[in-house]
Amino acid sequence: MTFVQLIDCRTSRFDEMNRLVDTWLEQTGGRRSATHSLIGKDRSDASHFIEIVEFPSYEEAMRTSNLPETDRIFHDMIALCDEMPVFTDLVVVRDEQLYVANVRRYFDVVAARGELPPLDGLLAENYHGHDPANEQDTIGMDAMRREIREWRAGFDFAFTVEDQIAEGDKVCTRWSWKGRHTGEFLGIPPTGREVTTTGTTVFRCGADGKIVEGWWQYDRLGLMEQLGELDVLEV
Repeated sequence: MTFVQLIDCRTSRFDEMNRLVDTWLEQTGGRRSATHSLIGKDRSDASHFIEIVEFPSYEEAMRTSNLPETDRIFHDMIALCDEMPVFTDLVVVRDEQLYVANVRRYFDVVAARGELPPLDGLLAENYHGHDPANEQDTIGMDAMRREIREWRAGFDFAFTVEDQIAEGDKVCTRWSWKGRHTGEFLGIPPTGREVTTTGTTVFRCGADGKIVEGWWQYDRLGLMEQLGELDVLEV
């Protein structure tokens, strides 16, 4: 279970403290188990800082804490503080990455059976889509809805999210897609074939969580081959 440690401290020597953190990162490289470190400064008190350090588990945090470099840095850090830091140990009981949740919901919604639901809560009105298979970028929510309807008219399909990685305002999703060709698609009459493809999409989200830009990469050539279109070209 993910473990988070909060270090609440006051210091007028933050630059030195910052260099100390860099030293710890350098000296413990390859042996520490911390996965994420964040330092915030109190807007109403320039000497008040909170560091948040994330670990895979409490046990991993203790292993890192017992490194000799960690012990040395700890004592150096106390010397830079105006008063004794306060440590709070937290076991994470809920972790919602809201951009990730919105992107995952997008893949579910576009594949849902029946009429395409409104996408207002998922896509920004000025959505900008990049797909190398298209001659032009997809600009605007209405254009994206038309593109989604083309796929839905041609296939009964579903996405499976294989992996998701989030950093800042971007969410990268590795997905697989499986569908049955039940309607005309790009001028290809329905074949009834079951087809699959895989791809990766990087979405950029706005401050409100809505998707404002997307970069799509997927095996469109393989999809066309499964639909029998490459056989036609070879003949």
